[in-house]
Amino acid sequence: MLIVGELINTSRKSIREAVENRDAAYIRDIAGKQVQAGAGYIDVNCGTLLDSEAEVMGWLVETVQEAVQAPLCIDSPDPKTLDTGLSLARFGQPVINSISGEKERYEAVLPLALKYKAKVIALCMDDGGMPVTAGDRMRVVRKLVPDLVCAGVPMGDIYLDPLIIPVGTSDQAGSEVLETIRRIKAEFPEVHIICGLSNVSYGLPNRKLLNQAFMIQTMTAGMDAYILDPLDHTMMGFYYASQALLGKDEFCMNYLSAYRNGL
Repeated sequence: MLIVGELINTSRKSIREAVENRDAAYIRDIAGKQVQAGAGYIDVNCGTLLDSEAEVMGWLVETVQEAVQAPLCIDSPDPKTLDTGLSLARFGQPVINSISGEKERYEAVLPLALKYKAKVIALCMDDGGMPVTAGDRMRVVRKLVPDLVCAGVPMGDIYLDPLIIPVGTSDQAGSEVLETIRRIKAEFPEVHIICGLSNVSYGLPNRKLLNQAFMIQTMTAGMDAYILDPLDHTMMGFYYASQALLGKDEFCMNYLSAYRNGL
């Protein structure tokens, strides 16, 4: 199970201000706290700073690596920015966020994945647009996964993102994702599945409750990676408890360790 810490993202006001002020101490502190809380990867995203994204990405990557030796998830829609971040990533195997079945995106990002031997978060989307049903998603998966493997990306380095749609916009948004996870696990058992949870609750009250419940549901269906806030103690508590109950925590050692650490 992989946890990617999501907090170093300039869409967050505090991070944007720290970046604009080049407050390296603040960024280092957030990076360190996420790793201490259980994040195995740190996501780095400065996509809101369009005019200086590549330069800021370089500064962020270097700053984060001054604080932690965790591998990084380089997160950007811009291939140049991805290249900058990947070129500076020194610890472990980086992750690219993201590639998709869209022709232009696929052709721009695939060479970077091969050049840096990076893992890839692969969105279940192609030029047909945002998928709605599990069938729509699986149509993309059945082409995207073989294409990546044939190009040289190992099956175990692929993290499929089924693309979560707000449940407030569609009664079946959550259940279609759960069905997609089950189908992926049945057809491509070596591939990983990842998501950011917060989209599911967009526009609804008490969003944390919905996010927490959906994490448990998706984990039961076979999800094995999340992009989330590891400083949310309740969320992480449900994470460790679910792992223990699903038989994925030998002798409940991680659960016990989390308990001793205050989770």
